[in-house]
Amino acid sequence: MLRVGLIFGVVAVFLSLVGLVEALHARWVVDGWLSLGQALLLILGLAAGYRAGRGATGGRAVLVGAGSGAVAGAVVAGFLLLGEAVNLRSMFVNASPTLYEILSFGRPARASVPVEVAGGAALGALGALIPALPAGVRRPLRAGVQAVLLVSVFQELIVLLLQPQALTSVREFLFVAGAGPSLPGMTAVFAVFALASVAWARSEPQVRAQVARLPRSGQIGMRLVGVGLGAVALLLLPVVGGSFVSQVLVIVGLYTLMALGLNIDVGFAGLLDLGFVAFFAISAYTVALLTSTGPLGIAHWSFWAAVPVAVVVSAIAGVILGIPVLGIRGDYLAIATLGFGEIVRLLVLSDALRPWLGGSQGILAIPKPVLFGFELREPQHLYYLTLVFAALAAFASWRLQNSKVGRAWMAIREDEDVAQALGIDLVATKLLAFGLGAALAGLGGAIFAVMLGSVFPHSFNLLISINVLALIIVGGLGSIPGVILGSVALIGLPELLREFGEFRFLVYGVALVAMMLLRPEGLWPAAAVRRELRAEEAIPERPPEPVPAAGSTAVTVQGPTGG
Repeated sequence: MLRVGLIFGVVAVFLSLVGLVEALHARWVVDGWLSLGQALLLILGLAAGYRAGRGATGGRAVLVGAGSGAVAGAVVAGFLLLGEAVNLRSMFVNASPTLYEILSFGRPARASVPVEVAGGAALGALGALIPALPAGVRRPLRAGVQAVLLVSVFQELIVLLLQPQALTSVREFLFVAGAGPSLPGMTAVFAVFALASVAWARSEPQVRAQVARLPRSGQIGMRLVGVGLGAVALLLLPVVGGSFVSQVLVIVGLYTLMALGLNIDVGFAGLLDLGFVAFFAISAYTVALLTSTGPLGIAHWSFWAAVPVAVVVSAIAGVILGIPVLGIRGDYLAIATLGFGEIVRLLVLSDALRPWLGGSQGILAIPKPVLFGFELREPQHLYYLTLVFAALAAFASWRLQNSKVGRAWMAIREDEDVAQALGIDLVATKLLAFGLGAALAGLGGAIFAVMLGSVFPHSFNLLISINVLALIIVGGLGSIPGVILGSVALIGLPELLREFGEFRFLVYGVALVAMMLLRPEGLWPAAAVRRELRAEEAIPERPPEPVPAAGSTAVTVQGPTGG
């Protein structure tokens, strides 16, 4: 009880001092009633009680939860008293009067101490009661609260999506003009999602049973219908979301193309590549040189003529990288590929290649793609181009995964020595993985060059390779749907939350740590990875060996190794 209370109290103080509570306080969950910063503090109090009371039952759970919440509240109250006695702002710039007012609910520090402790105890007791609630009550409550919080976090995006004239009444019902979500609107959102959760919980078993009874052709038909509906939704997203959403989706698509390429190296073949951004850069510079109308342009080709050349050049660069590192494995391979990525970036920045590549000034005046006389200038246009390229890359990856080559890659990933003993040509198979992975990254680099209209060496730093590796791990190694989901979660969501400034990276880091602790196999893992990481849960514990009875003779059987 004491440990959990102290941890959550310190977390509340930490989030306050880094400025997150005050930044979230500027956004309403319910206009005039509850801000997002206050909601964060309430959630921490509930979480403290839930964590401390887990495993206990009845009155003991409530008592432990209340005590934990009271301790957390006492830590916050102690921080308020310290802030009143000492000027903390000289050390912590976010320790402002506004923050103290938020934490003390507008009261003086000394008067807020009993409120903090009593409020923390009440929240802790409520949090401890959550596991005791029936599933039929807990599930709709969770769904409703999550929906309200999501609306408050993404309210600017939702207002943007509700701009059409036909949706004006919905927008005015959900949001107060020029302010946050309205009380009737959030009540309706809570009720709709809670009722939907109840309805789905009741109908899910019947739906699954009916789908299972369908013949194989019927199940395939339902999947095709689902794919068709998803494709229609993807096609309509730029129309509904406008330029901002389309720009975010283009960035997600570019990372998806890179991640699909890196997934071939890391997810399929087990070749850890930390310099993968080099292939992205090589393709972008190739397109820039072949299409630019500026002084560094060498051919003035169209985008469509330059893309195949850029993809081939990227694939060749991948093979060239693979040749010297064929005999290296594991961490050593990661360091070698990291060096390759830095070599490419430094060569582009060097004075020796500046007359051809522009050095730090980059290559400018890259024209937009033109298709049947129509210039793909707007983000909505480039979104459809990115979507087509990503779909082609995903289809190619899916076909490769289930091919003879894909199985050879997976054999190398599991054990190179065994794969070689089975007759797999390690040299050809590894070089093919490096080349094809780089080719898919080349597709993304080509779109990146025409999207910006210029390329600069500082756009291709190590952090991009790290982000791509992170999203395929979070999405699920070796899983094509997982790669796409990881791109949306780790690239799309932070872009949509740019209004929160640098705080979105704090949440990004916490999410990565939580994922690795709670779901190391990823959001949508491949079947083989799931089996490997969850093997201890799937295999029952082996019963202990029986002890021979007294006076009996134990017989030892010698195996081939004498064991």
